[in-house]
Amino acid sequence: MLACAAVLPATSARAADWPQFGLDAARTDASSAPTGIGVPQLKLLRRHTIEVGGTVDSSPIYLHAVTVDGEVHDVLVVTTSYGRTIALDARTGAKLWEFVPAGIDGWEGTSEITEASPAADPDRLWVYAVSPDGLVHKLSLADGAEATDGAWPVRVTLDPAHEKVGSALNVSGPYVIATTGGHITDTPPYQGHVVTIDRASGAIVHVFNALCTDVTVLMETSACADWGGAIWGRAGAVVMPGTGDLLVSTANGTWNGSTDWGDSVLELSPDAGELLRAYTPSDYESLDANDVDLGSTSPVALTSNLVVQGGKDGRLRLIDLSTLPAVDVTGGEIQNIPAPRGCQLLTAPAVFHDRGDTYLAVGDYCSTAVYELESSPAPHLVERWYNRRPASSPVIAGGLMYVYDPSDGVINVYRPTSPQVLASLPVSPGHWTSPIVADGLIAVGSGSANADSTTGTVDVYELPGWRDRDEGP
Repeated sequence: MLACAAVLPATSARAADWPQFGLDAARTDASSAPTGIGVPQLKLLRRHTIEVGGTVDSSPIYLHAVTVDGEVHDVLVVTTSYGRTIALDARTGAKLWEFVPAGIDGWEGTSEITEASPAADPDRLWVYAVSPDGLVHKLSLADGAEATDGAWPVRVTLDPAHEKVGSALNVSGPYVIATTGGHITDTPPYQGHVVTIDRASGAIVHVFNALCTDVTVLMETSACADWGGAIWGRAGAVVMPGTGDLLVSTANGTWNGSTDWGDSVLELSPDAGELLRAYTPSDYESLDANDVDLGSTSPVALTSNLVVQGGKDGRLRLIDLSTLPAVDVTGGEIQNIPAPRGCQLLTAPAVFHDRGDTYLAVGDYCSTAVYELESSPAPHLVERWYNRRPASSPVIAGGLMYVYDPSDGVINVYRPTSPQVLASLPVSPGHWTSPIVADGLIAVGSGSANADSTTGTVDVYELPGWRDRDEGP
């Protein structure tokens, strides 16, 4: 059962970064670092709304005490739907720098967008961001200047009019990892693929194409006879703890068990150079025919071998990677259960642990729920609670769970043990974004990238006096 120790509020705080979507490369969306925000502090939080030049339909990232223009700042970095990447002073809301991609006049105001969250380099000197023309940029945190040495910026699609980098970038080991899908209209041709980039040089290490996998380079979308297999879950590529292997799930597309991998979960080597294992549900043809993408959400790892995959069909599939049949065989999940109200799963779950037990927090646009992983008589998920409050991707930090309701424009705060809302923090309405919580603040973007807007805001909640604390870098 869920234990009370999991939710004891922090009484003090230490600095902690939130460097990429989901916090870490495994996309756990759960931080054990104290935040300074416990239940008593929720009523003390104060809201600041920051105007930015575009829609932030992705999560911010946060870095404590980095040097910008010669001075130390706590920094939020956001990327707008048209590829503007903006560094903000997290305490004052002041714009520190803004990167505007070349050619933005050609797509700003159109449906050619990105919803990819930026990602910080582990050295805390650089940040990686996407523009809608299919380029991944390496930007200096000191001033927003773009790295142009080596192969930077890096093109990850040859057809940005049909292929979108919509999922969050990931950084793992020596790699920056990007994935592609289609635009909202699903206008063909497009193919989902994974691109690993050398962080230092910008050289493309490997390309894994979800369709026509025998082609191992970026290809013209028309070069493959089939289209689909988009990788568009919010978390993009998920890194398995321990091995560094990549997990991705694909959307509607053909499947043949050899070169085409529509509606599948794929385990790739850390550099995406090799397909290691695959799971394809036995009803993949029905999913494809009815536009019920398996890959509407990314996989999430509960243990070193147990993975949960949601889907647009409103179901959760528990998969044991170590017991999957041969790659050219369908089925093999060990559990297949409906989400609480059977709604489409379009968000990233969070994974947290307490006293040796493992839990999964799931949000959809109908409900919020928490499941526990039980091991006897065989591994299976057990629903511990749910409510009827809509949710984007849940976040667990400092013993509390923060869930953004994009339709109502509110962040609901819970103990992970209970469906009771402790506080509802008003923010602006949105779409796919989710909050981050670190170092005494909460931040979330707003708006929908599909609205083709060039304006938007970031909401920040902060403890009064937090910016004045006596704390060095």
